[in-house]
Amino acid sequence: MPREGQTVFREQRRSPRSRRRTTRLLTAILAAGALTATTAAGAASALPRPAATSLQVVDDCGGQCYDILPPGENGNETLAQIILFKLFGTYPSNNDDQLGPYQSLVTASTGLTDAQIDQFYNSSALGVPAGDVQSTESPETGVSIVFDDSGIPHITGVTRAETEFGAGYAGAQERLWVMDLLRHLGRGELTSFAGGDAGDQELEQNLWRGAPYSQSDLAAQVTALENDGSNGAQVETDLGGVNAYISAAEAADDFPGEYDLADQSIQPFTSEDLIAIADVIGALFGSGGGEQLQSALVKQASEAQYGTTEGDEVWAALREQNDPEATLTLHDGQAFPYGEATGENGLAMPDAGSVQAVNIVQNATGTGVTSTSSADAAKKSSAKSSSSAQASAAAASTAASIPAKATVKPTAAQLARAAKDLPASLRGKVASIAGMFDSGALPGVDVPSPGQQHPGMSNALVVSGADSASGNPVAVFGPQTGYFAPQLLMLEEIEGPGISARGVSFAGLNFYVEMGRGPSYAWSATSGEQGTEDTFAVQLCNTNGTTATTSSTAYIDNGVCTPMTEIEQSDSWSPTLADETAAGSYDLVMYRTNFGLVEYTATIGGQPVAYTLQRSTYGHEADSAIGFMMFNNPSLMDTPAGFETAASNVDFDFNWFYVNSANTAYFNSGMNPERAAGTDPNLPLWGTTADEWTDWNPAAYTETDTPASEHPNSENQDYYVSWNNKQALDYSAADGNYSWGPVQRVDLLNTGIKNYLATGAKFTEASLIQVMETAATTDLRGSEVLPLLLDVINSSPVTNSSEETLVSELTSWADSGSRILPTAAGAETFQDSAAIQLMDAWWPLLLQAEFEPGMGTSLFDALVTDMQTNDSPSGGQQITVPGSVAVSSDNMSQTHKGSSFQFGWWGYVSKDLRSVLGQSVQDPLPVEYCGGGSLTACRTDLLNSLVAASQETAATVYPADTYCSAGDQWCADSIVQDPLGGITQALTTWQNRPTYQQVVSFTSGG
Repeated sequence: MPREGQTVFREQRRSPRSRRRTTRLLTAILAAGALTATTAAGAASALPRPAATSLQVVDDCGGQCYDILPPGENGNETLAQIILFKLFGTYPSNNDDQLGPYQSLVTASTGLTDAQIDQFYNSSALGVPAGDVQSTESPETGVSIVFDDSGIPHITGVTRAETEFGAGYAGAQERLWVMDLLRHLGRGELTSFAGGDAGDQELEQNLWRGAPYSQSDLAAQVTALENDGSNGAQVETDLGGVNAYISAAEAADDFPGEYDLADQSIQPFTSEDLIAIADVIGALFGSGGGEQLQSALVKQASEAQYGTTEGDEVWAALREQNDPEATLTLHDGQAFPYGEATGENGLAMPDAGSVQAVNIVQNATGTGVTSTSSADAAKKSSAKSSSSAQASAAAASTAASIPAKATVKPTAAQLARAAKDLPASLRGKVASIAGMFDSGALPGVDVPSPGQQHPGMSNALVVSGADSASGNPVAVFGPQTGYFAPQLLMLEEIEGPGISARGVSFAGLNFYVEMGRGPSYAWSATSGEQGTEDTFAVQLCNTNGTTATTSSTAYIDNGVCTPMTEIEQSDSWSPTLADETAAGSYDLVMYRTNFGLVEYTATIGGQPVAYTLQRSTYGHEADSAIGFMMFNNPSLMDTPAGFETAASNVDFDFNWFYVNSANTAYFNSGMNPERAAGTDPNLPLWGTTADEWTDWNPAAYTETDTPASEHPNSENQDYYVSWNNKQALDYSAADGNYSWGPVQRVDLLNTGIKNYLATGAKFTEASLIQVMETAATTDLRGSEVLPLLLDVINSSPVTNSSEETLVSELTSWADSGSRILPTAAGAETFQDSAAIQLMDAWWPLLLQAEFEPGMGTSLFDALVTDMQTNDSPSGGQQITVPGSVAVSSDNMSQTHKGSSFQFGWWGYVSKDLRSVLGQSVQDPLPVEYCGGGSLTACRTDLLNSLVAASQETAATVYPADTYCSAGDQWCADSIVQDPLGGITQALTTWQNRPTYQQVVSFTSGG
């Protein structure tokens, strides 16, 4: 086996049906002794499929469109297949067939030619040639589903409704269990459905904090979408196909085996369930801002350190809100002002030390834990480290202080129920499948806590026809939605009246292709992350007139003491074969005001207040369906103007990119609220009519938003690059985003394209892939910051032999491109491993040596709390802050997720060292930190920290975790396809690359 990777709305758990009997297919396979890879592959779905029939569709790509989505398309496995995999490592068909090509590009991109692209990507041509058809079926009159040899469904319908029926049916075939996990998560019911693991508790608590809805709230969204003009009425979300598949699967006893293991039945899907899934996707990827309180604490610490005037200058510099050195997606000088302060009216700054996060967990029993004591607590350390070693020890100490997980092994009755249809020789093996959700049913799904940035790795490279060898635009782009087995996304093609598209959609929302290509165009997205969520303070009160405290659940609104609305969800769980967590329960309770959801309490001038978060998309998660529908319409999308119309109808914060055979385009979507004049969206404001969003209507959750023309947009720029970076001049970084400065990972893409064009060459698809993959395997610190560090060190000769060796090692790595590459294809060691380890160990130490003496501990700690210092491939080497942190970091690195270098202090280091070196700096930091501004002292500090880093062992820099032994560098950096079901995948080598990726260039149709 490989290494694996108060108006009270009460929502109660929906009682499951009686436990169904184990699938007959299990007995048929195992009793026959057909325990081979071939048999397992054939068991992918027992529902019969008719003979193969090809699908012919008009396609203007000329064989030049490709895509890939690892690990594989097949995401539903029967209980038989799960057992076969656990016992023998046998994968179901089309379960892992895209993982190998995806990983292989790491070592094969050098010298790549257009003729070799199909070795690393699927053809994404529309239709299915007869020779590529795996099977077909017609689940409804007027509906045809053709599965290609990768298991990807190609759906056609005679009518629009039949087309959507087919999409729903195919979506359930590919992702039913994942769909069910997402709908229960969106409803705050994950633990009741899948088990009470601490990770699942934390996940549903974070989701409930940001998107709590009652059943009536969800129904209101459905009604609002249906009544949203002709476009809203046209959106078809025909759940008939989903529920038809459920009925057929139950009748055939052929359904995902996870239902048996979790002791759950399959409930029909409703429109409200789709809203719940949309809530999850919006929370994961589609909003920015809401970190004004964290930013306020940094501002206050800076003022305490330097005094008000200089402190505010330092804070503004650290914010990097509109840094002139930031690389922009729109680089032709276009300006789109948004998010800047227009005054200081209504600022609501907290009293020092008074801020506390609300605890949304009430009435916990058994293994039910509070939102600050479960897995979340393991992310925080009890003491700030001065080295990676101390950080590791502190983290271990913290983890040890969390009570050991209480589990209950499967009972004899549970094992007997699962084993009763197995052959006698295998009944003793059933225990091998127990506990597969003991690390959570959705491991790796990271719903950010309120006040946290969204981690992402989506990127885009789009080159105009003028700079391509063919004369047609070329694009390599895709979203990063994490790595899972199966993916949250699924590949599909949909063909019907007004619809023709192939690409990906999120499980449960696949009635339209959300990112992909049409007959003559393609589109993709990266997270926008502009500020569309603000923080307000409301004065607390008690309706009976007694003295208010921070526990009060009423607030002053227009002079009236108004009760908050309580939204409650009750959850309970018991141990199952899937999740052995002992029984427990709790109530999730959130309070809603006319100024948003209550997230923190504090005092201002000694008076108790609640801080609320108001998100522009709250109550409107379903509305984006209109834009996604439009993306699938070729008659609209054949021009850049049509594309921009579609993108402007997506309410979530995204950067959208478009190509056809002649044009390229870009549009930034989102509901950007129009703020009151004279206010500062970077800081918390009082919840008053004067300081509220323009035309805010709390009953309908609506406000006046900036018009589409004021969103960054462009057509036919010479090239576009995006990697969650700043979009355009004056388009402000969101309140808590301190990372849009002179060094951002998009620099790797931008430099790659500029350097290539500087040679006079024209881009091919292969050469643009090479730029992407080079960036995907480059250490941003080594590429953009290490040369400055070496300039400081080499400002005087290095005479100590040990220090000279360290400097030489880093210099050699920097000169070779600061790449993180395996020594060979399939190897589990890195080239330049010693230099990479040294860089990893050095980074937190050099930051402390460079900044903490000048900033002082209070400001340094506040800034560390607000923005993580590092985002290395392993997710480690962090600086931790002492004690309990009431307000969590705006961002949190993740282990084994590929995405790296999104958030960190590299921009600060760059500006500071250039100032000390006397080099040019636009908008320098007001204080020179390294060595107090002395080049000699700075050099000494850096060398001392470098020597200290060299003394750390590999086991310290790369501590052991669930997947890796201590000191295993390659494993620590590796990517895990987090299992969302019973099948796990092998670890793959690190690369900083989108999960789903397209390579496209159209020859005609533009």
